[in-house]
Amino acid sequence: MKPAYFSVGLTGGVGSGKSTVAAMLQQLGAGIVDADALAHELTRAGGAAIGALRDRFGAEAIAADGALDRAWMRARVFGDSATRRSLEAVLHPMIRGLAQERGSALAASGRPYVVFVIPLLVESGDWLDRVNRVLLVDCSEATQVRRASARPGLDEAAARSIITAQASRAERLAIADDVLFNEAPLADLETRVGRLHATYVRLAGGVCAGTL
Repeated sequence: MKPAYFSVGLTGGVGSGKSTVAAMLQQLGAGIVDADALAHELTRAGGAAIGALRDRFGAEAIAADGALDRAWMRARVFGDSATRRSLEAVLHPMIRGLAQERGSALAASGRPYVVFVIPLLVESGDWLDRVNRVLLVDCSEATQVRRASARPGLDEAAARSIITAQASRAERLAIADDVLFNEAPLADLETRVGRLHATYVRLAGGVCAGTL
């Protein structure tokens, strides 16, 4: 069910630039709820998901500091779709619930609209029914590999494994209402994000007035 306020689902493959676009929208006044940040919150030491993860995967899934052992889990998730689905079955409902709480709080605080940054928006399915619009940050696969493999702990092989495990570009493009192709200079991206922000503010006014 869509919330009473105007909401945007922001998605894209690894290395596409989702965080960059989200930061630009936040600077312009949008409320931002990042699913990855919520996942980290839930899986840190003492996080709400730790008990369920230990029950599902065993004590070896939990690091010495009490947080999820991300390296251990990453090595299994990207090589085994059944393990990935098991992880998602634990985390996704928790993330959705927490995201809804944070989104409602941001809307109540006066943000003109709320952006949910959902890397697995296509894969999770029901997010399409929870947002008014889908914004895709897109780029070529070669750019994805270059950007992702530059991150600490990821090489080209790992980057390609992540890309293979995620939805395809075609699948993301098929559900997108708006697309930002993120290969151009940053200044050009900022201009296009600014235009989108103005559009979303206008559409949000329609939602609040009950005309959409």
